[in-house]
Amino acid sequence: MKRLLLATNNPNKVTEMKALLAYLPLEVITPDSLGINLVVEENGSSYLENALIKANAFHQAAQLPTLADDSGLEVDALGGLPGVRSHRLLPDANATGHDRCLKLLELLQNKPRPWPAAFVSEVVLVHSDGKWVSAKGCCVGEIQPTFSGANGFGYDPIFRLRGLNRTMADLPDTEKNRVSHRARAIQALLPELLNFINSPD
Repeated sequence: MKRLLLATNNPNKVTEMKALLAYLPLEVITPDSLGINLVVEENGSSYLENALIKANAFHQAAQLPTLADDSGLEVDALGGLPGVRSHRLLPDANATGHDRCLKLLELLQNKPRPWPAAFVSEVVLVHSDGKWVSAKGCCVGEIQPTFSGANGFGYDPIFRLRGLNRTMADLPDTEKNRVSHRARAIQALLPELLNFINSPD
């Protein structure tokens, strides 16, 4: 069975990515399990650049095929912000997802509603030889001014999905893993993942 390293130390992302990959014949490995504790500076100007920075850093550290994701929330009323800065919307490294939600709502408070938005994810698979492929996924909806739901993380409690009167945090994991931006990115990457699984080395 092929081994695949997840290029993240975020326990929420690890749980979600493992669930998204569970149906594939892969041994999904975390940096923790290898004793790798990298802090990677995500200074790219796009999701792809950041995902590639992370994927290459963890690939070089572990010498294993590596899967990385970079994602963010783009709000129309803020000109697409916070975008690639979504996790760093607040300067405090210890800021929580709840803190970032509150800051986003503060930035939107004088903007007319509705507040259309999209979650965007770019995933990168780096092969053993360093060659890489990528895929993108998107999930559209709008920001609501109140929190709802106890599931998910990040901006999930204030992101209401288009066509559903529920936030991402209202959804059970099984449903979220069908409609989320990350799920759609993994689905778009599926042909490359199957090529990787079926390759001889």
